Amino acid sequence: MNYIISLIVGALTSIMIYFNGSLSDGYGNLLSTVLIHLVGLIAILLIMVLTHSKMKLPKGLPLYLYSAGFVGIGTVMLTNISYIKLGVSLPLALGLLGQTIFSLLTDHFGFLGMKVVKINPKKLIGLGVIGIGICIMAFQ
Repeated sequence: MNYIISLIVGALTSIMIYFNGSLSDGYGNLLSTVLIHLVGLIAILLIMVLTHSKMKLPKGLPLYLYSAGFVGIGTVMLTNISYIKLGVSLPLALGLLGQTIFSLLTDHFGFLGMKVVKINPKKLIGLGVIGIGICIMAFQ
């Protein structure tokens, strides 16, 4: 089931890049980023009302976890910039490559308190194949 959810997330991400990039092209990067996150806020508030969700803030969470919003804004703004020149597929592929590299390093060194999972040759081969595929996409 998690594999199917992940595939759906990938499809939704490509749609999001197209919609966000088109908004950015029409309204500019800053205003479109505000609009995108405002619509997201309204959507999640509506979901919370419809599902009768309660919002509880647990105590003791590290402050750096709350910076995810800044990361999200940076991701949207930078993707919007690259979308205009590169289309949808290449920014998505390069973004996934960046996520994969950072995830491998996070696992390998145990960053952010993660359990250490060492990089092995199979992972490096997979990363190489992904890199080759992206090069083929970028330099056609």
